[in-house]
Amino acid sequence: MRVKVLAVPRSSRNAIEELPDGSLKVWVQTVPEKGKANIAVIEVLSLHFRVPKSKIELISGHRDKHKVFEIISNQI
Repeated sequence: MRVKVLAVPRSSRNAIEELPDGSLKVWVQTVPEKGKANIAVIEVLSLHFRVPKSKIELISGHRDKHKVFEIISNQI
């Protein structure tokens, strides 16, 4: 499943909100340097979808706040 994400780094909290268009807004406390914020977003998504971090891959938006993640789920 592909998920569109609007990442908000340097936030005061780690949280997720579903937006009206079906994408997710993800707040992370981590700074956006050297991929640290991307890793933090993966951790928050992992908790939200209850899948291991290894099952979440950043497809696009490595250096942008608009990102696309692929989440591999064992559920059919």
